[in-house]
Amino acid sequence: MKIEVNTPEFRYISENSAECGSDCAFVLTKQNEKYAEDARSKGAAAFITPSEAWNLLRLERIKVVGITGTNGKTTTASAIYSLLLDLGHKAAMQGTRGFFMNDAPVEGKTLTTPTVLNTYRHMLEAIGEGCEYFVMEVSSHAIEQERIAGIGFELKILTNITQDHLDYHESLEEYVRIKNLFFADEARKLINKDEPKAQFNIKNAYTYGVENPATYKIVAYSLNNGVSGVLKHFEELVTFESSLHGFFNLYNITAAMAAVHLVSGESLEKIAEALENFGGVSGRMEVVSTDPLVIVDFAHTPDGMEQVLGALKEKEVLVVFGAGGDRDRSKRPLMGRVASAYAKKLYVTSDNPRFEDPDAIIEDILAGIEDKSNVYVDVNRRNAIAQALRERSGDEVVLILGKGDETAQIIYDQHLPFDDRVVARELLEQR
Repeated sequence: MKIEVNTPEFRYISENSAECGSDCAFVLTKQNEKYAEDARSKGAAAFITPSEAWNLLRLERIKVVGITGTNGKTTTASAIYSLLLDLGHKAAMQGTRGFFMNDAPVEGKTLTTPTVLNTYRHMLEAIGEGCEYFVMEVSSHAIEQERIAGIGFELKILTNITQDHLDYHESLEEYVRIKNLFFADEARKLINKDEPKAQFNIKNAYTYGVENPATYKIVAYSLNNGVSGVLKHFEELVTFESSLHGFFNLYNITAAMAAVHLVSGESLEKIAEALENFGGVSGRMEVVSTDPLVIVDFAHTPDGMEQVLGALKEKEVLVVFGAGGDRDRSKRPLMGRVASAYAKKLYVTSDNPRFEDPDAIIEDILAGIEDKSNVYVDVNRRNAIAQALRERSGDEVVLILGKGDETAQIIYDQHLPFDDRVVARELLEQR
């Protein structure tokens, strides 16, 4: 992929060495530096940094909001995007769900954070469509691999830091270090004050929270019939209501409201009014049936599962879940432990096994469950969902975790059509 820049020295820039030539400069990144010699042999017109590419493309024309954290990135990003649109601003969003501009999908799901120039390309498209804001999710992989190099962030947001991606980062300490690295500079930042692992440069730092003093502080809240509360910002008090459920979404909503207030200058009162229009994100606490109550959620870490199950602690829950293959093995028994602590019955099955033996993954999960008397195991995910739906009774809730709005199951290198929401609805119709 080449992007046209039309400078006196070269016409294009690319991060792909194979595309370089006398009219194309090579954008040298941490990911492609091993191909520098290839770019040179192709006669690359110049070698430039991501920062130089940012300046050439004049990307300072759009305000970039970056969100990182173990859980909550997608919901927080989507809420910010929704609020900006409802307040009359043009905005774009890039993340786990794909690339969107002005309330329309543009590209489907790819990486949470694409390569440097692919993100820059999205920003250029957004500017071309008149967008003032570019909201993006920032993964720990992207921070470590410097896929966000050169970006001038208007605001950086931290949701939380718990265990994930230890298959890549190798230790929780390294994962925490990488997440916090995003907040080491003097850019404006919005930090979850209740996150004990957060470390950040205090210059231009704002905070939000429920339990600790913060720039944006929740002073009262209710989790009945959605999330509602009172947000305090210095001496200002604003009430808000949302149809989202769960204590964790109280944090996501607060972060989104604070972020929009910081970058747009809109009043908190107007932001709170617009919040009522945000219905949440598909595959995140998504109700696929009300009678019986069946909910699908993306939670795939011990903390994510605890947050979702905690939101339903007043209910009797039957939970269907597995764990991804070729990923952090150490979290699997922890997931089993969390599920067994909250749920009435567990249905342990496959998630995306990839190249791992799905039975071995299940054994790792079972290792964390002391009392297995209420555990049903079936490696076939459809069968496990069907069993949970068959066995539920009364007011019991069926909660299907791990895949959210994913539409395929990854077995070896095959992406086989599978959507938890579709499968659940099909099975309910057959009853």
